[in-house]
Amino acid sequence: MIPYFNTSGACIPGQHFMLPPERRLGRVMDLVEQARYFTLHAGRQTGKTTCARWLVDHYNDTGRFAVVWLDLETAQEQPDPGKAFQTIFEKLDLWVPLSIPELTPNPDRLDWLKNPATAILRYLGDLASRSTRPLVLLFDEADGLVGPAMVSFLTQLRDGYLGRDRAPFPHSVVLVGMRQVRDYVLASEDRKVVSWLGTTSPFNITAEAQTLAPFTQPEVEELLLQHTAVTGQRFEAEAVERIFYLSQGHPWLVNALADQVVRDVRDRTVPIARTHVESAKETLILERRTHLDSLLARLREPRIRRIMEPMLLGERLAVDGLDDDLQYVQGLGLIRLHQGRWEIANPIYREVIPRALTFVAQTSLYQETAWYLNPDGTLDLPKLMAAFQKFWRQDGHLAAEGFSYREAGPHLMLMAFLQRIVNGGGRVEREYGLGRGALDLIVEWKTDRQAIEVKLRRDTETEEEALEKILVYLDRLGLTEGWLVMFDLRKTVSWADKIYLRELVVSSKKIHIIGC
Repeated sequence: MIPYFNTSGACIPGQHFMLPPERRLGRVMDLVEQARYFTLHAGRQTGKTTCARWLVDHYNDTGRFAVVWLDLETAQEQPDPGKAFQTIFEKLDLWVPLSIPELTPNPDRLDWLKNPATAILRYLGDLASRSTRPLVLLFDEADGLVGPAMVSFLTQLRDGYLGRDRAPFPHSVVLVGMRQVRDYVLASEDRKVVSWLGTTSPFNITAEAQTLAPFTQPEVEELLLQHTAVTGQRFEAEAVERIFYLSQGHPWLVNALADQVVRDVRDRTVPIARTHVESAKETLILERRTHLDSLLARLREPRIRRIMEPMLLGERLAVDGLDDDLQYVQGLGLIRLHQGRWEIANPIYREVIPRALTFVAQTSLYQETAWYLNPDGTLDLPKLMAAFQKFWRQDGHLAAEGFSYREAGPHLMLMAFLQRIVNGGGRVEREYGLGRGALDLIVEWKTDRQAIEVKLRRDTETEEEALEKILVYLDRLGLTEGWLVMFDLRKTVSWADKIYLRELVVSSKKIHIIGC
């Protein structure tokens, strides 16, 4: 069988191109040796299950520990402890004998479910007492448990942990999921019950939460070279660099881009070039593969919207009450802290998020690319921006209020309008992050690049302040011409005063100022 780039489920040696999982585990094995209880958290499809299964095989093969991995997905969203624990018992009954053949289910285990408050404590204590080796348990998708079931599950693990010097209990427990354990319990009343989560073991979130680092660029190249070794088809250096840049080493995105590009370029004598990678990226975004779709579905969550909306606007976060939200969104893999500031985790997410938020608006716009082309095929951006002004006054400002990200409505509506026009012939690149106070756009059409800065004008925002930012932006891009779009949100200003087009030359740069 010829291996392939995996985009669904855990990687299997010999079946998939893959990097050594142990390389990504960091301190995980040290914590297991130290008999710690801790979380292994990372964003969706970053290799958590692959790494967890490697630990099972490694420890059971060496005989150092008796290790069991089980997926708690079928117990998710079940707040009733009795029903959730029955599912967990059934999973344990299945996976324990498969991993540790000498351990069979205790015939009394169903009686323990009569009192859910001690059921987990009894089952795991019984397993530990009958295991000839220190018992290690890895609970995958553990962060899907909710409400009283989650509280009871965590509390019983803690009780067993604290009493290990007097009664048998697992040597180490690892909760594997997308979130740190402090984010498992969201309801305020549940947080009070498990207030010990952030203070003492187990699950001391400050000292013991572990995560999986993304692939480095050399690791991306190492993975791609496995395809070359098997098929003879090579990836050009610029293609490798582009895959790393677009994915920022996210394992699923790396594999998805590689898988798509080798399916597109089936002639193995043809090397993979940067243009092939760009085409593969567009395919992933347009098709909204499962990973991207499930990620985007979370954009509706209030906790995520509180972080993402200011990021789209380029504004600062409110000072109070958002630290947990930041950590939560980071844990999901949507954002990262890079060079001291928060930003979208990678360029693909940076592009797909606003495109997903504006999809309905894009497909509802009756705008054709051909209307805005010059006779030589170049993009007539002045005509395009004038058309947007007209659209914004007539319908766009009202439609923008329908976005779930209402504060970012003007930005999203402009992006939807531009995306509708350039689809199939160009692209819109977006740069946004917290604290900039603006949204930066680059419209690329054939060999032409046009820079657009978007600002909201409420009360004190002045055109001069916005001009300073567009000049810095143009300097960075090496351009001598750019566009500044000012959305005037002041209720006291008439449309006649809001809608205007002016041109200025500042510091040898030509600036088109568009009022909306």
